[in-house]
Amino acid sequence: MKANGLLLVALVALVLCGTASGGQSRNVLLIAVDDMNNDLSCYGHPIVKSPHIDKLAARGVKFDRAYCQYPVCNPSRVSMLSGLRPDATRVMDLETPPRSHLADVVFLPQYFRQHGYHTAHVGKIFHTGADFEDPPSWDVEIRERGKHPPESTVLRSKKLDRPVDYRMTWAVLSASDAETADGVVARQGAAMLERLASDTKPFFLAVGFRRPHQPYAAPQKYFDMYPPDSIPPLVEPAEHLQHIPAAALTYPAGTPNLPEADRQQVLSAYYACNSFVDAQVGLLMDALDEADLWRNTVVVFYSDHGYHLGEHGGMWHKMSLFEASARVPMIVVAPGAKGNGESCERLVELIDIYPTLVDLCGLPQVEGLAGRSLRPLLESPAAPWKQAAYTQVLRGDVMGRSVRTARWRYTEWDDGRLGAELYDYENDPHEYHNLAGTTGAADVQADMRKLLRDGEQE
Repeated sequence: MKANGLLLVALVALVLCGTASGGQSRNVLLIAVDDMNNDLSCYGHPIVKSPHIDKLAARGVKFDRAYCQYPVCNPSRVSMLSGLRPDATRVMDLETPPRSHLADVVFLPQYFRQHGYHTAHVGKIFHTGADFEDPPSWDVEIRERGKHPPESTVLRSKKLDRPVDYRMTWAVLSASDAETADGVVARQGAAMLERLASDTKPFFLAVGFRRPHQPYAAPQKYFDMYPPDSIPPLVEPAEHLQHIPAAALTYPAGTPNLPEADRQQVLSAYYACNSFVDAQVGLLMDALDEADLWRNTVVVFYSDHGYHLGEHGGMWHKMSLFEASARVPMIVVAPGAKGNGESCERLVELIDIYPTLVDLCGLPQVEGLAGRSLRPLLESPAAPWKQAAYTQVLRGDVMGRSVRTARWRYTEWDDGRLGAELYDYENDPHEYHNLAGTTGAADVQADMRKLLRDGEQE
């Protein structure tokens, strides 16, 4: 009888341990944002107001050095959702559907669906358009409504053209949050959380916001938070461009940057969108509160890539291998994790999200994933970790590949034939001094080049 009692206690303890450490009873809320860089107050930005994302960071682990694998929407999302690097997915542009070369790959939400989860998405998770959605991944799909606000809601707007392949368009809206596309996504996501909370099955819910992707459109109250003339001007050493390979820049040499007043207006609009998205994230957090879901729901917040705001003589949008384009905000809240409330300076990548969620939810390990579970860092943010993160981008027929360590970034264009870059973030956080090819940095460059080559063999 005594032995049976001990066995019963052991079984109960095992069940409780399994639930607390990540059994299938854990839910997942994945929050994806489009084109958001690290200009958030929880990442130290002096102007941008992001109180809800800040609160999320305070509940979980904020990763200070998180990197995308490809700084363009479709390739980045396919890489993260497949857990594979772009060389394996062979998705390098906005035109290639996710399963073009991945017919048998099990995407992240699909894996959870196969293991008994109710899977649903609201808004943009895979890239835009029917050819880019992935019905095998979802029980419920509520696709995004489109990226342009109705003309009837636009109070004023402006389009700033440059003689290159992109533009900056912003629009001040008369609509309330609830009347915008992202506002609808947030409210649908919150309502779905309420419904799923009472379901007997665990859930995997992905909520994807379009902003701050351009057109930078948000209700007027968010624009009012950032008067353009309150935004500091950008001052850069002009001579630094002489030492950056032409292949590294997304604009033709000699293209003039925007006039400072226009740049300040673009930043005002972009920051407005960051704060607008922050408010929508707040609605999801409120829904988690009301449904008492924090105790058994893993929450991941991330952006698909970073974003340039005029740096390096006129870099806008993404598609570069500079820090502003490759680095992303990423926050993970895991119930009961010892590291919750802390920041982590270890190098992590978006491909780490797939194995992390599988691990935290107690599902069988997936073979062949390129990333690794972040669970050790969620328990101890200063734990030993991998030494490098990798990002690549194809522009035309030129491939750029970059490796980032705690101190250095090394980049090669066309295997170095079109130039290389080496930046020391300890002494040059804005990447103004390219040390590639200099005598004093030859040993570092050789080590970083080897690290880049080693990463290509993963």
